Amino acid sequence: MARYKLLASLLLTLVAAAAHAEDVHQYRAGDTVNPRDVAAILGQPALKMRSIRLLDDGAAQPQQLAAGTQPATAAEYSAAPARRTAELSLPVQFGFDSADILPSARHQLDALAEGIRLLPDMKSVVIQGHTDAVGSEQYNEQLSQRRAYAVKRYLVASHGIDPARLRAVGLGEFAPLPGSDPFAAENRRVQFRGE
Repeated sequence: MARYKLLASLLLTLVAAAAHAEDVHQYRAGDTVNPRDVAAILGQPALKMRSIRLLDDGAAQPQQLAAGTQPATAAEYSAAPARRTAELSLPVQFGFDSADILPSARHQLDALAEGIRLLPDMKSVVIQGHTDAVGSEQYNEQLSQRRAYAVKRYLVASHGIDPARLRAVGLGEFAPLPGSDPFAAENRRVQFRGE
């Protein structure tokens, strides 16, 4: 029975990751971010899809999100309805083991902010913090959440973006870039998607 639960859990994780597939526009350090491209990517409507859940009769039911609310943790993200979206990924540099944004990351974040301002006022943006798989899952989820909130604070304080339009989510090591090694440095990133 334990083997079945482990297999079901692994399959659920793989299905959830595939169901949350996105078209990720990945920027590298030093790439120039064009605000018009940002607006075009984040301005695309999300296509909702049905999600698949595997449940064991004895397993606890996944926690359901209230209507209209959005997932804030990796666990809620995997249980949320699937959606196919376009996202953009920035290699935001932070201080070691901290949520302090390094000056080298500000140029790309400034261009991102310009792109967000080109969006209609009712368009919201999700800021997803990601980590590589080095360290514990709990530590990585907390670090990614602190970093996503740091980016949100930067966009609000430095660019006057309405905080109600921004939602910070920490996904930790839950969603590595497709085809990448979960331990690869490229998974330490911040992704953005429009809602």
